[in-house]
Amino acid sequence: MPCRFRLSFFAVDVDCNTAACFYFQMNFSQQEQTLGKRFGGLAIVILLHVVVLYALVSGLAKRVVEVVRAPIETKVIEEVKAPPPPPEVVVPPPPKLEAPPPPFIPPPEVQIAAPPPVQPTITASTPTPPAVVEIAPAAPPVVAAPAPPAPPPPKPVVASIGVACQKLVAPVMPTRAVEEGINGAVKARITIKNSKVINVEIVSARPRGVFDAAVRTAMMRYSCQTEGDQTVTAEQEFQFKLDE
Repeated sequence: MPCRFRLSFFAVDVDCNTAACFYFQMNFSQQEQTLGKRFGGLAIVILLHVVVLYALVSGLAKRVVEVVRAPIETKVIEEVKAPPPPPEVVVPPPPKLEAPPPPFIPPPEVQIAAPPPVQPTITASTPTPPAVVEIAPAAPPVVAAPAPPAPPPPKPVVASIGVACQKLVAPVMPTRAVEEGINGAVKARITIKNSKVINVEIVSARPRGVFDAAVRTAMMRYSCQTEGDQTVTAEQEFQFKLDE
């Protein structure tokens, strides 16, 4: 079936059959829409050109160029730096609390009284002189007397120590006897001539050799008295004993 449609844009009448007519009608409508869009875009481009030309003619473009050419002020904006963190506060460790040392208490002073030195006890015993017995010799028979012999030397006079000597000196206790605790006794005999002690003889000693020197030293310092040049002997006994 023939159809007839009109191209409104070109004012063309087209005759076609039904199928071809429908296809051509759809294709032509799409082309018409595309052409409409193209003409619309072309109109916009022409309008922009007109505006540009108007701006060039009226000096608007010059003003825009001057504005663009104006000096551009640039400002350097410093970056705001964050403040540094505060210094780390180092908290010192707490002091070690140690117990104070105990106070020094001096030991009490103990005064020990030293025992007094042992004073030796010396007992001087004076022997009692024996009684003098005078025996009268029998009268010799009367005969012719021969020549008398030379007289023998006089014998020493035995006297008491207290009679012969007025000043006695006590012997000193020997150091050895004090340290070892030795007690003893000494018997001595002195010989006096011209009022001076000329000899000291140890008759007996117990123990031997401990107190001898002390006795001799003491008796040599005696002050004695004799008559003329006679010789006098006297004995004395000493007792050496430590006090306990």
